Amino acid sequence: MDRQAWIAIILSVVGLGLWQWYYVTNYSQPVPPVPIVAEATGTPAATPAAAAAATPAPAPSSPPDGPVITALNESLFTRNAEYIFSNDKGGIARADLLLHYGEKQKAISLNAHNSMPIGAVGETPGSAWGGFAMKTDPARSEAVFTKRDADGMEVTKRFVLPQDEAKSDLYVVRMELEFRNTGTAGVSRAGYFVSTGGAAPIHSSDLPTYTRFDWLHGAAKFAGIDVNWFNASSVPLLGIPLRAAQSLYEEKKPDVAWAGVASQYFCIIVSSEKTKGDAVWASRFDAGKINEMPVQGIQGGLVMPKFSLAPGAVLQESFLIYAGPKEFNRLQKLPASQDAVMNFGMFGFVSKFLLWAMNGLNGLFHSYAIAIIVLTLMIKSVLWPLQNKATDQMRKMALLSPKMTEVREKYKDDPQKLNTKMMELYKEYGVNPFSGCMPMLIQIPIFFGFYTMLGSAIELRNSQFFWIHDLSQPDTVWHIPGINFPVNLLPIIMAGTMVWQMAISPKSGDAMQQRMMMFMPIIFLVFCYNYASGLALYWTTQNLFSIVQLYLTRNKPLPTLEKKSVMAKREADAVKKKKKRPGQ
Repeated sequence: MDRQAWIAIILSVVGLGLWQWYYVTNYSQPVPPVPIVAEATGTPAATPAAAAAATPAPAPSSPPDGPVITALNESLFTRNAEYIFSNDKGGIARADLLLHYGEKQKAISLNAHNSMPIGAVGETPGSAWGGFAMKTDPARSEAVFTKRDADGMEVTKRFVLPQDEAKSDLYVVRMELEFRNTGTAGVSRAGYFVSTGGAAPIHSSDLPTYTRFDWLHGAAKFAGIDVNWFNASSVPLLGIPLRAAQSLYEEKKPDVAWAGVASQYFCIIVSSEKTKGDAVWASRFDAGKINEMPVQGIQGGLVMPKFSLAPGAVLQESFLIYAGPKEFNRLQKLPASQDAVMNFGMFGFVSKFLLWAMNGLNGLFHSYAIAIIVLTLMIKSVLWPLQNKATDQMRKMALLSPKMTEVREKYKDDPQKLNTKMMELYKEYGVNPFSGCMPMLIQIPIFFGFYTMLGSAIELRNSQFFWIHDLSQPDTVWHIPGINFPVNLLPIIMAGTMVWQMAISPKSGDAMQQRMMMFMPIIFLVFCYNYASGLALYWTTQNLFSIVQLYLTRNKPLPTLEKKSVMAKREADAVKKKKKRPGQ
């Protein structure tokens, strides 16, 4: 191994250390306290929708929050989940997913931290109305909550659990909300929100950027934030402050279809079936610790428009609550583009294809690891001719290197002339200096397609392969004592195969370009080190395939380096000879 390879390895280790420092400092920062909104004692505080109204709604004669009643929890079951309902705030205190397991083989619990119940209703962000009485009916799989305010407004919430066996509905709960004016005078409410509950990381290795609040409005206009949005921001390295820390996220839009919170592989989405929302809000909270690592959660609400009811009038709304895994095929069947919560990004079409192909291959081999390997081999086989052509061009570039050096020396004091002469040289010998990069450029979208897909799709979760216990998590085999630094083996192997591949590849370009290429293992190691090991498995497989391909083609005769005019004359002579043969 030459000196440049050793330099690349040392820089990889340094870059890895810097990334780990960044990860720890950004993940374990203290959580600013969430503002506690006092329960209303007079006129209820206005929501964002009410603030925008021209005429303020009249205040009820009595606060809608109601008295706090004795806490009571009751459970209802479906085939895939247990829903724990709580009175007072009236909603789903927790949803336990019976088919998915987290730390210590416990069922995954959604909304299990310091957040409002899913389906809680209120006016002021962070504060839900209390005083609901609860009645459950296991036979009908429903829970009903009722309360009546002093001004005669009666509020009823009816949660209906899925009762059929349709897979698309297994995690969908319908919430029917009714406002009834039982008094003798008109009553109004300055809008209200429906709580999405909260989301928090499940594993200590989960990146904070996966704990998100997302929403959709208009014609599939997707927006959202992660827990880092609430941090103060500044200009990198310079430390110039750009924005102070925030305690509340609020956005107003006239046509909000749904809002939801999500961790890396699970989500809770509240969508309106009738009236569209007109705003959303979100706040951050302290979600405790996982393996002594402090974690942060996010909660939010879908804000509905203000309304007024005459005596005896009724307002009925209906909401769908999805609380389950981020399975793309399942989310696709839900209304209003709820699959956007997958956050596939700019290479979404690549991610969707890769996910479809991976699931199909898993159906054949019953192993997601083998599915990734086979899918990688299929992709590389399709790119084989392009890779061979690129290798030939790189070998031609290597043969042309002495002439390129002469041109650089001759015109080193005239950069413009140097570039012109270099392009003339490439054209004269029919060499494309960029063709060697084409296979890498094509594979970049595939890499990032895998990157975003594996960061959201739940399919790889708990899938094993050799020493890897979970392909959706880093393959940590050991922690360095004292600094608790994780040793993730597969990304290190991946970086090693990249160095190996570069060592046997034909050398093209100048020395500076070659040194820059030595940073590629560092970049990919940083991307993959604390990420799903399935991504490192994909890139390691494609590296090994490329290495085999290089060994198979390296013994081919060297290409002939001739000027295009000479090549054209030879081809013309060959055509003439071929034409003369029949008449001889």
